Amino acid sequence: MSAADLTPGLRTGLSTGVPTSPVARPLRHISTRFLRSELALIFGRRRNQAGLGILALVPIMIAVTVKVSTPRAGRGPDFFTSITSNGLFVALAALSIELTLFLPLAVAVIAGDSVAGEANIGTLRYLLTVPVHRSRLLGVKFAAITIFSLVVTVWVSLVGAVAGLALFGGGQMTTLSGTEIGMGSAVLRVLMATIYLGLCFASLGAIGLFISTMTEQPIGATIAVVVINVMSFILDSIPQLSWMHEWLPTHWWMSFGDFLRSPVAWSDVTRGLLTSAGYMLVFWLAAWARFSDKDVSG
Repeated sequence: MSAADLTPGLRTGLSTGVPTSPVARPLRHISTRFLRSELALIFGRRRNQAGLGILALVPIMIAVTVKVSTPRAGRGPDFFTSITSNGLFVALAALSIELTLFLPLAVAVIAGDSVAGEANIGTLRYLLTVPVHRSRLLGVKFAAITIFSLVVTVWVSLVGAVAGLALFGGGQMTTLSGTEIGMGSAVLRVLMATIYLGLCFASLGAIGLFISTMTEQPIGATIAVVVINVMSFILDSIPQLSWMHEWLPTHWWMSFGDFLRSPVAWSDVTRGLLTSAGYMLVFWLAAWARFSDKDVSG
């Protein structure tokens, strides 16, 4: 984090050598400056912008590939076989591909860097002397992770929808149940599926936030989150472990397709949201418990 990202009070304290008094910022004052600074830092980094560009390539490649290839009936996932009938399915196909690694990796990078990155470059100690209460710091960090998770998921879906509509058009959409819905309803359902997945990725971000409080190496935290994500998919594919499947963080992710059924199959979607909320709560509290008495020396 650069000096421009620090609050005015902290910059003054650092330049004069006089510790900033806690009275300078009333704790009851509600401000979004810290969150806005965090989001500006996340979306302003060149590596994150490059990552968004890479994520956007997948839906574009899907749309172009399907356009120039010869369709084969009865082959591939339902989203892929339906692309030629409505371009919105490109967004869903892209999400189904990227949810296994690319999107979780993007979230893992941000979550792993959230606290460990600050500790690694030495700005975490200064943040805590502003004063920024540790609970507030973790709350802002997780809010930024959640917003990032939603933004990158919407970004992939939006690029896929635009590319698909440009190449295949829109109109009536045939749902996975075989019924037809109008274009407006189709757009709404794709948006709901996208937001659902974004919240699922935020639960993975909560795990990353907790791991980030345990180390000063952001790359190590990122790798740990990616390993947890991959292991969850592996465990979910083993029939003998079916008793634990519904408790895995990734188990309900593919339920985003239930928004494209008629009527919407809310059962698995609801369980997916509850599971994600549970992971968010448990791992944010774990991060708070770990961070509240952590000795910050960096």
